[in-house]
Amino acid sequence: MADIKKIVARIGELAQRQNNVELSDIQWIVNQLGENGYAVSERKNDHNTMFSVKGRRFGVCHHNRGSKQIKARYVREFLDAMSDLELYD
Repeated sequence: MADIKKIVARIGELAQRQNNVELSDIQWIVNQLGENGYAVSERKNDHNTMFSVKGRRFGVCHHNRGSKQIKARYVREFLDAMSDLELYD
């Protein structure tokens, strides 16, 4: 289990490389937040994964042919959610 400081650092790292983020990066952060007492959930289908962290919802479309990276707009949506939770400035 990672502590909150490490999770916040990882969120900052993703913010610096918004065009090179994979779904697994966001899943790691959400899972670690769950282990640190945050209420989290994840629902997925073939094209999209919906996350909820402490009631704040955001989605990530991962149907990007030929690439594991997700689009930067979904990373920004994730960062907005983390900002609302005061985990990112």
